[in-house]
Amino acid sequence: MKKRVLISGASIAGPALAFWLSRYGFEVTVIERAPALRPGGYAVDFRGTAMCVLERMGLVDAVKEHETRTGSITMVDKNNRLEAKMPDGFTSGDLEILRSDLSKVLYEVTRHDAEYVFDDSIFEIVEDCDGVDVSFVSGANRRFDYVVGADGLHSNVRSIAFGKESDFAHPMGYYIAIYTVPDFLHLGDAGRYYVELGKRVGCFGTPNDGKAKASFYFASKGLDYDRRDVASQKKLLRDTYADVAWETQRMLEMMDDAPDFYFDSLSQVRMKSWSKGRVVLLGDAAACPTPMSGMGTSIAMVGAYVLAGELHANGGDYATAFSRYEVAMRPFVTEAQKMAEGVSWFVPQTRLKLWFSKKMWSLMPQSTMRKLMIDQPNQVASTVKLKDY
Repeated sequence: MKKRVLISGASIAGPALAFWLSRYGFEVTVIERAPALRPGGYAVDFRGTAMCVLERMGLVDAVKEHETRTGSITMVDKNNRLEAKMPDGFTSGDLEILRSDLSKVLYEVTRHDAEYVFDDSIFEIVEDCDGVDVSFVSGANRRFDYVVGADGLHSNVRSIAFGKESDFAHPMGYYIAIYTVPDFLHLGDAGRYYVELGKRVGCFGTPNDGKAKASFYFASKGLDYDRRDVASQKKLLRDTYADVAWETQRMLEMMDDAPDFYFDSLSQVRMKSWSKGRVVLLGDAAACPTPMSGMGTSIAMVGAYVLAGELHANGGDYATAFSRYEVAMRPFVTEAQKMAEGVSWFVPQTRLKLWFSKKMWSLMPQSTMRKLMIDQPNQVASTVKLKDY
């Protein structure tokens, strides 16, 4: 009899896991709170082991059809005068794609083999010695062999099975907002940043559609906001950037016309264990490194490959499978989370750090730091050595 697996989350980690589990003969259901695939988001990249996983999935060409690959990135002053310039592709890894486009690619290659249920979520998980009974918000009740939480930083599965979010999600004191705007700066594939104390605002062209992504990073401690109330988040962003120069006010005026809007804290998820009985966590739900690390997609894709492979290799011994998955992924996660500590230089809060940050970026193209900034992510991204399951 096929093992039945319920995956919560249809962004990247969930569909990637569904791909491998379906290939290994598992019966897979993916449940997603949103009524459809979520639009928007920033560009994500593949490098190191994640690129190897994508090759093993046979999806390199499909992803390349949506490739963005950021061109040069410039830092400017409030009058758009150049302060620093990074080389083309500096942040793009081996292959770059918008998060929403990657989600669509993964959904299209799995929707015929896995069952997708949108506009619903898990309400209760009750485990016994033979399986897991799951109750849904819709009122439905179903039984599975395993439940996987691949539902992001604010994981519903983690809250139900492991405890309240505040026990595991650790805010770094910074916030991020991203949404789509017209390419009014005529950036093409390039990006531009402007920085003030505790605030960074940027605009990055997305050449596949002639639009751009407006991005905002700012430092703040203990913001009180409802993460499901978009209107209040937009007001908070407008208030925070009300006196910020450059093209900031123009981008804020475009916010209400954006088809997508993302706002959240930069928080890392740190847990002693990613599994509890027949429930296991994957991707950001288990170990969110924050977008500052540039490793969230890699952790999701590599983790999905390893988790599915171990479940397949260990048959019904899910405890061993979960343990081996965690042993394989822990060193990668640890190094990825360390990389995010550079946020204090990305959004400097003192005048000395602001000066030094600008000086560092201006000198980087001609210094050994450029090589370090490229080599270190590649080394971290290659931490996991893939087994042939």
